Amino acid sequence: MNRKNYRKSKASKRRTAIKIALTLAVSLLLCVSAFGIYLVKKAENAADNAYETAGDREMSDLREEKVEPLHDDISILFIGVDDSSKRDQKSGKIRSDALVLATLNNEDKSVKLVSIPRDTYTYIPDAGIEDKITHAYGFNGPSSTIESVENLLDIPVDYYVRMDFEAFIDVVDALDGITVDVPYDLKEQDENDQAGAVSLEEGIQEVNGSEALALARTRHYDNDIERGKRQQMILESIMDKALSATSFTKYADVINAVGDNMKTDLTFKDMQSFFEYGKNGKPDVETITLDGYDDMSTGIYYWQLDQESLMEVQDVLQSHLGLKPDTSTLSDNNSSEYGHEDYDN
Repeated sequence: MNRKNYRKSKASKRRTAIKIALTLAVSLLLCVSAFGIYLVKKAENAADNAYETAGDREMSDLREEKVEPLHDDISILFIGVDDSSKRDQKSGKIRSDALVLATLNNEDKSVKLVSIPRDTYTYIPDAGIEDKITHAYGFNGPSSTIESVENLLDIPVDYYVRMDFEAFIDVVDALDGITVDVPYDLKEQDENDQAGAVSLEEGIQEVNGSEALALARTRHYDNDIERGKRQQMILESIMDKALSATSFTKYADVINAVGDNMKTDLTFKDMQSFFEYGKNGKPDVETITLDGYDDMSTGIYYWQLDQESLMEVQDVLQSHLGLKPDTSTLSDNNSSEYGHEDYDN
C-alpha cells in the first residue's frame, strides 16, 4: 500500500471511529431521555395515587393565602406511622411514631429539620386536652397531628407526608442502602417485632431498610431527643443517597417503593419544585431539637418542653419561613442531657 492510500485508509478508520462514537453518544442520550420521560410519567402516576388531603383542610388557618413551593417559603410535616397488620391496630389506635417538621427557605434554598419527640406533652385541639403528641393521630389522622404541631410551634404547616414503615424500608432498600453513623452497639427487634433480629455495631456503616428502621425507632439506649437526632441523620443520609449521581437508575425502584404506602397533599407539580433545592447538590440542612425534661409526676411518662427553648425554636422557624425578620439564631447548646426509660403509656 502506498503512502497516499495508507493516509486515506487511516483517515477513513478515524472517521468511522468518530461516527461510531457519535452514534453511541446519541443512542445513550436517547436512552437517558427515554428513561427520564419514563421516570417522570411513573412519578406522576405515583404522586396521583398518593395524593390525599388532610380532611377538608385546603390550607393552614395560619396562612392568609395558599403558598406555592416554587415561589414561597413552606413547611412540610413528615409523619411516620406503624399501621401494620402485625400490630393488629385499629384506625382509632394508630399513633405517629416519628414526627419531623421541615421548613424550606426559597431564597437561599436552605432546610431546617425539627424532630418532635413522640412523648411531647402538648395541647391536642381535636381532643381538647393536653396529652402526648403521638396520640393526636388517633383522633382524626394527619389533620389532628398537623393542628397539634401548628399549635406547638406557632407556625403554619403547609403540607404533610405520611409514610408507613414498609415504605421506609423499601425506599432505603431501593437505594441499595444508606450510610449511617451508629452511636452504639445495637440489638433490636425488626419491623415484624422479632426480638434481636437486627444487630448493629457502633460506627459508620452501610445499613439496609430494616436496619435503618431499627436504628430510627429504638428507645432503649438513649432518650427521645437522641432518637430524634438519629431520625434526622437517617433522613439526611437518604437525601444524600437520593441526590447522588449513582442513584439515577434506582429512581424507578424508589417510586415503586413508595407505592400505596405514602399519602401526601403535595401535588406532582409541587414535588417537581423541590428539584430547585437539589440542583446544586444537597441543600444546606440544619437540624434542631426541642429541649425538655422527663416528667413522671402523674405516673405516666411525658417529655415536658423547656418553654424558653421552645420560644427560641419558634422564633427561628418563623424567621426561616419569612413570617418575621431574622433576628435570632439557635444557641449551640440545643440538646438535652436527660434520658429516660422506655415508657409508652
